[in-house]
Amino acid sequence: MPELDVFDRKILSLLQKDASRATTEIAEAVGLSQAPCWRRINRLKEAGYIRAQVDLLDRRKLGLNAQIFAQVKLTATGRTNVSEFAEAIREFPEVLECFVLMGTVDFLLRIITRDIEAYERFFFEKLSRVPGVQEINSMVALSEIKSTTELPMDLAL
Repeated sequence: MPELDVFDRKILSLLQKDASRATTEIAEAVGLSQAPCWRRINRLKEAGYIRAQVDLLDRRKLGLNAQIFAQVKLTATGRTNVSEFAEAIREFPEVLECFVLMGTVDFLLRIITRDIEAYERFFFEKLSRVPGVQEINSMVALSEIKSTTELPMDLAL
């Protein structure tokens, strides 16, 4: 797909704020008629710019009150098995995000649990038992200053 034009950027910006908006509402907001707007949205989906349309849930209302960031360092031999670690992590619903890092640690995980006791169980029963794990440094988030899924469209291609 060629570079995004001004209409594509506006459409993507609106969709990431509220994907439940009707195509007619999006079309009106960006200055297009409904049919061309609908075609653009479908083209953006087919090109992979739109990966999924989801509802964002409030974790606290669901009783998921603990948010933990864990830095994981693998053993020297474990580093050769990064894919095995990644595969194991994908199986843990508590892990919302996992990043491979450069530096003194190998992975950064964002983990959600009901409370610290639930994290402790997760830590000892699952995370620390993943083969190749040498060290885990856990940090509990006390409060959330900013949390968004919106990408800065003014910085995009």
